[in-house]
Amino acid sequence: MLRQLALWGLILAWGLSLPGAARAAGGLIHAKNFQADARIAAKRQVPIMVLFSSPSCPYCERVKDEYLVPMHLDPSYRSRVIFREVEIGSNAPLTGFDGVPTTEAAFAAAHKVFMVPTVMVFDTQGRATSDAIVGLLIPDFYFGYLEAAIDEGRRKVRGK
Repeated sequence: MLRQLALWGLILAWGLSLPGAARAAGGLIHAKNFQADARIAAKRQVPIMVLFSSPSCPYCERVKDEYLVPMHLDPSYRSRVIFREVEIGSNAPLTGFDGVPTTEAAFAAAHKVFMVPTVMVFDTQGRATSDAIVGLLIPDFYFGYLEAAIDEGRRKVRGK
């Protein structure tokens, strides 16, 4: 019994030490390198959907919990879009679509994102493919807004 408990303790410790992307299996992946993400998106011919958020924003958590995380975890979306998250007040390093080092806060400011939650969809060159979805808007229609933004992004990435 003691040996089994020790084994479970080791497994738990190992899981907690995994890098962010592996731990993010139950959530959104924070953006680290949009240039690398864009290469993957180009191969898959999909856009990149970015949630701009803030840790103290209850609406951001609601958008993640009720819409984006379930979409991110749904295998059918893998062929439609790549999901990333950027915290607008974070000084965490980030590589932009152009390969230039920046921070999450500077990336958000460069895209004129000052209100959260904001969702934007980008093509593989880092161009917005539609208007940003700012705020939670009308919850009954929010999923439809996200779907429309993904579809528009896919059309632009695929040149249709």
